[in-house]
Amino acid sequence: MTDTPMNPMNQAMNPKEPLKPNTNGMLRLFVYGTLKRGFWNHDHFCRGVLTVEDAVVCGRLFETSSGIPVLQVPDEGILAVGTTNPLADVATQAHVAARMSNPEQTPDRHQENDTGAPWGPVYGELLTFNDPVIRLPAIARLEGFHPGGPCLYRRVLIPVRANGTMLPAWLYVVGDRWTGSFKELSGGIWR
Repeated sequence: MTDTPMNPMNQAMNPKEPLKPNTNGMLRLFVYGTLKRGFWNHDHFCRGVLTVEDAVVCGRLFETSSGIPVLQVPDEGILAVGTTNPLADVATQAHVAARMSNPEQTPDRHQENDTGAPWGPVYGELLTFNDPVIRLPAIARLEGFHPGGPCLYRRVLIPVRANGTMLPAWLYVVGDRWTGSFKELSGGIWR
């Protein structure tokens, strides 16, 4: 990889430039495990991130016998399911964000009601990227995400709370290929 305009993964980001609310090409991703700052996959897969914010989602967090975290979210909280097309997923995220910010009730507008047991807060980080065409396929490979086929993790769009605001963001939840036992992490945080 070289630092050229053709390779946005290595381009320097301007931290002083204000961010626009999820305009075309902006990707928000909630992470709760090895993609968080300080863990082994962050530097490799998240280099060039525009922002990192503490965030929380509603779900249940588990750890596999190999020490990897997996997350479950309530089905009623899923706003969309990820595809193989990063730009379509970003467009879906932007569409849902616009509808969530509209005060009028719509089917995909998140209700801030507590979904109750067994769901609770799961803590992680909300990452914002401007290179979804490069970023999402690489992270999808890491997570074993294969739309239409068996997956270790599925990518879903759900409401995420960051800095007191609800925003739609993609995250990876437990897929259908996990076997074995999980240990629930009742505090909602992995390591």
